[in-house]
Amino acid sequence: MAKARLPKATATQAPTLEAASPPPADAVVITPKLLRRWALPTLDGTRGTQERGTALVIGGTDESPGAVLLASLASLRAGAGTAVVATTKGVAPGLAVAYPEARVIGLPTTSKGELGPTAASCLEVELASANAILVGPGMRSHTAPTALLAAIAKHAAPTTTVIADAGALAALPMKPSPTRFIITPHAGELARLLDTTADAIQANPLPAARKAAQRLQAIVILKGATTYITSANGELFTNAAGSQGLGTSGSGDTLAGIITGLCARGATPMQAAVWGVYVHARAGEVLAKRIAPLGVLARELLDEIPRLVHGAGGTRR
Repeated sequence: MAKARLPKATATQAPTLEAASPPPADAVVITPKLLRRWALPTLDGTRGTQERGTALVIGGTDESPGAVLLASLASLRAGAGTAVVATTKGVAPGLAVAYPEARVIGLPTTSKGELGPTAASCLEVELASANAILVGPGMRSHTAPTALLAAIAKHAAPTTTVIADAGALAALPMKPSPTRFIITPHAGELARLLDTTADAIQANPLPAARKAAQRLQAIVILKGATTYITSANGELFTNAAGSQGLGTSGSGDTLAGIITGLCARGATPMQAAVWGVYVHARAGEVLAKRIAPLGVLARELLDEIPRLVHGAGGTRR
């Protein structure tokens, strides 16, 4: 897609960085006008759920099953056809009851209630068949994410988009990914990836995001009051829409799920990143006006997603 300078979106404060920054000269600011011109792929409805793809979400612990629930629900709200959740075996039965729309897989678990190192070997079929894979929500241990990322690289189809979030970010090898890859760090997570400090990232975020994108050959979404979306080939989009209420538990899981759902339904990785960031931000703005600037729950973002995806430009006809 050709780069074009567009009018700056309405700026309100969002999480992580203290204040929105002016967009760099080479950045494309995400606006509804941009999304209308960059409509999502057409869905004619003739193939049912298969047409909109499978979103596989892997993560969680016995103490935090909500992360994968939020992310997977967000993927369906963004338009994915089928939801598969892989999480710890201790919470899988309860999650399956609470989430009847999804297929829930219980994976081997450590004594601490986290995914075990053999969890990856149980998912070969799912990794090969998913259209989009999100790994990391709710995860803490580095052992399981490392094995999962290696298994994804081995078994996922070349057309599958992989999104690494939260717990999986600490396990990323800083080398090019063999798959279509998106990472969604905040300043602290990117600092750990690049062996620096969060303060250094916040002081100069864009060069850090570009450095990670080039090393990983991936799309990097560096979240903050100004969110930067950049790729290894130099594409750059910025978003300053949003609200400070998005800085709440589960909000990042919801964003990652939106992006996963958009990828599953056929969006390109960059298109899904751009659309996902803006839809998530606008959902925060809507709820800030309806409820209050603070106190919004991540689960409340979910109901706003379908309307915003449709209203921002919908699908290409």
